[in-house]
Amino acid sequence: MENTLQHCLSLIRFFSLSSKEFLQKVRPHKKLLRRQLYEDLLNSHLDPDSEPTNNVTFPRSIRFDGIVELKIVKNLNIISTISRRIDKMIINNKFDHLRESYLPYKFQLLLRGSRDGFTPKKFHELCNDKHDTITFIKVKGTDEIFGGYNPIIWNTSDSWGKTKDSFIFSFKDNNVKDAIISNIRNTSCAVHYYYTNGPCFGSDIIIGASSESVNYNTIKCRKFYYEKKIRDTEDSFLIEDYEVHQITKG
Repeated sequence: MENTLQHCLSLIRFFSLSSKEFLQKVRPHKKLLRRQLYEDLLNSHLDPDSEPTNNVTFPRSIRFDGIVELKIVKNLNIISTISRRIDKMIINNKFDHLRESYLPYKFQLLLRGSRDGFTPKKFHELCNDKHDTITFIKVKGTDEIFGGYNPIIWNTSDSWGKTKDSFIFSFKDNNVKDAIISNIRNTSCAVHYYYTNGPCFGSDIIIGASSESVNYNTIKCRKFYYEKKIRDTEDSFLIEDYEVHQITKG
């Protein structure tokens, strides 16, 4: 059987399988695989420090149509990576971009800066009292995207939002290979509410203005209440566009 299947095995995207699929569909037939291939597969699911080799086949492309309405994100693997993190499925970030796309959510666009404006007032008009939102922010003049997931609502009170399930992220060059995803560390300060703020995650992603009706003029990232630093610099910068989406299971 091994000899018969050799030409077919090379066409299978083994590294695109989920851990459950690997356990149920590959492990029982491990004798059919080359030992090194099986060891590499096993490490990809169990060892968070293992890295993919250069000859790993990427997953098949999936169209955006009917799944998300995004202009900032061009790579559906970014959506898949964020969805896995929301559902706590991530085991090894270095292999996430090789797994088959995980797309259980529909993304409903609530706000786009280039369409609706860049003021705190418009953000709160369109996003207040909406739960399960994802914010994408594109840094002007680059392909860098950062943002965060907020499972609780937004509002204008001068207070902190508490949750253990929020996280922030950054993606360079619109791909997931060098993604940084940072979980909340101080769950009492996951998001910050204020009427002159946009979507602020702790004191780690700050986006605000001098008044509610003017464009954002304070935008920066730093490490404070979340586990990891998601940008190399804490300097202020300009945004090209930003979007806020509400997600629902599709």
